[in-house]
Amino acid sequence: QVTLVESGGGLVQSGGSLRLSCAVSGGTFSNYAMGWFRQAPGKEREFVSAINWGGGVTYYVDSVKGRFTISRDNAKNTVYLEMNSLKPEDTAVYYCAGGRRPSVMGSRSPDDYDYWGQGTQVTVSS
Repeated sequence: QVTLVESGGGLVQSGGSLRLSCAVSGGTFSNYAMGWFRQAPGKEREFVSAINWGGGVTYYVDSVKGRFTISRDNAKNTVYLEMNSLKPEDTAVYYCAGGRRPSVMGSRSPDDYDYWGQGTQVTVSS
């Protein structure tokens, strides 16, 4: 059984930074492409960023480009999301996701990911 556990969320002022972590257990981490999604109240789950198996290819939604950085450490079975210059509109529950099907690479659809964490709340005050 593959388990994903996010951490690092919290309350931060506009312009501040947070670093989210997602620890993966129960599977071969290096086999999974990893992604971050977020969901604000009353809205659909939104793609934020993804990274390929080796970490050399990354994807971002336009609204976070230049502010967020995704990375992974395959030795630690962990994926990270460094978030800088946070804005109130970044407020959401952030979810870590993993997948190993060919369709997951470059995908922004939650349906292409097989495993999900429980989410961590990020709140940005103005």
